Parts: sequence; C-alpha cells; structure tokens
Amino acid sequence: MSNGSAAPAPAVAAEPPAKHKGPLELRRKQASMPMSDQRLLDTRGADHFIHTDPWRVLRIQSEFVEGFGALAELGPAVSVFGSARTKPGTGYYDMGVQVGRHLAEAGVAVITGGGPGSMEAANRGAVEGNGVSVGLGIELPFEQGLNRWVDLGINFRYFFARKTMFVKYAQGFIVLPGGLGTLDELFEAMVLVQTRKVTSFPIVLLGVDFWSPMIEWIKGTLVAEGMVSAKDLDLIQLVDDPADAVHRVLHGIPRPPSTNGDQRPE
Repeated sequence: MSNGSAAPAPAVAAEPPAKHKGPLELRRKQASMPMSDQRLLDTRGADHFIHTDPWRVLRIQSEFVEGFGALAELGPAVSVFGSARTKPGTGYYDMGVQVGRHLAEAGVAVITGGGPGSMEAANRGAVEGNGVSVGLGIELPFEQGLNRWVDLGINFRYFFARKTMFVKYAQGFIVLPGGLGTLDELFEAMVLVQTRKVTSFPIVLLGVDFWSPMIEWIKGTLVAEGMVSAKDLDLIQLVDDPADAVHRVLHGIPRPPSTNGDQRPE
C-alpha cells in the first residue's frame, strides 16, 4: 500500500570515460577499439596492414612526392593525350609523332600517359626531336607498362595523382583523337580552366573531322539547354595541322626562365 511518497528516481549511469586514440576521442562502443600500438604489434597476418586506409594514404602521399620530385625541374612542358589503340602507320599516329617532334624542337618537354598508340607516337616524336620524353603510366589490367620511347617514366596506382602531374607540370594540352580516357582528361582540363583552378592553359584539339561532332553536340545540346555557356567553347581550339596545334599551344604559354616546379598558384 502506497504511503504517498514518490518513488526514488533511478540512478543516472555515469558517463563512461573517454578513450583517446591519437587525435580521436572515443566514447561508449567506440572506446572498445584497441590501442594503435596494440594493433601494430599484434600479429594479424603478413599483409593485413597494407590493405588498410591509413596505409593507402601513405601510398597516395608517396605518389605525389615521387611525381613532384621527378618533374619539378622538368622545364616547360606540354601534355599530349590520345588513344592507346592508335596503330603505328596510321594518320593519327603520324600526327602524334609530328606533335612530339615539333614540341621537342621548340625546347618543350612532352608528357604523355606513357602507353601505346598516340602516347607512344608523341614520346617517339620527342625523342626524334632530341627533346625530353616523359611518360606517366597507370596501373591497369590490360596495358603493358611504359612504351620504349619514354626517357623519364613514373608509374602511378591512382588516376587522381597522375592527373595532377599532367596539369601541374604542363602549360597546355594537345589532344589527339581518343576514347574514354582521352575524353576524361580533356573535360577535366576544361573544367579546371573554366573554374579558374588553372590559368593561361591552352587546350588544342587535333583532328577536325574527329572532334567536330562532339563540338556540335556541345553547341546543339549543352549550350542550347543552358547546361554550359557558349563562351565555354572558347576554352578549346580545333585544328588539323600538328605544327599549327603546337604553335597555338606554345603561343599561350608564358615561358618560365628555368624550371616549372612552381609555375601555378597552389
């Protein structure tokens, strides 16, 4: 029988102490995580640690460090893109060779993705023009390393690290006919210029017949529906002659006095 007095309030559980793990502060279930040095010293399998995100961050960092170190003293350079499927002896391949040769003869290094096809052609032209031939390769299941015309080669695991090198150490792009990879590099370059992430960065498309349908689609669909501005098409130039492409891309390059390691604002 109640005597009218209120039941005592339940005791409030004490807040569990926080556990600190480096810069992290962990409570409740998260506080049960093992200590960092415990995880390091415990045996968890021979290769477990190389598949963790923190280790991947270090690998990513190492790719940037290696790329910056290798290319900082490269001097003026132009990145040349194009299909890995272009065959030697074809018109597109010959265009790539001419582009590489003209750039080399102008004292400008040639940077490509280091693979076969148009990339090989541009590297070959750079060597034949007694210039600097650079290849930035990427780990792919269906390509076999750097082509034999690369003098300075770097292999990357990550596309985003590789793309940074294409832009940071080049003062312009020449884009030969290509597929998805070439389109990816082209449109990323256009976005970087359009958003002013890079400045004074000419982009020249080589091959009027190949690129014209894409330009017309941009005008007739993207511009017409307001998805892009008509002036965005001013970001690119379309030519047919390799010498003209090189002239146009070099015309827009402020030639540095020595190296190009710090040509762009961070």
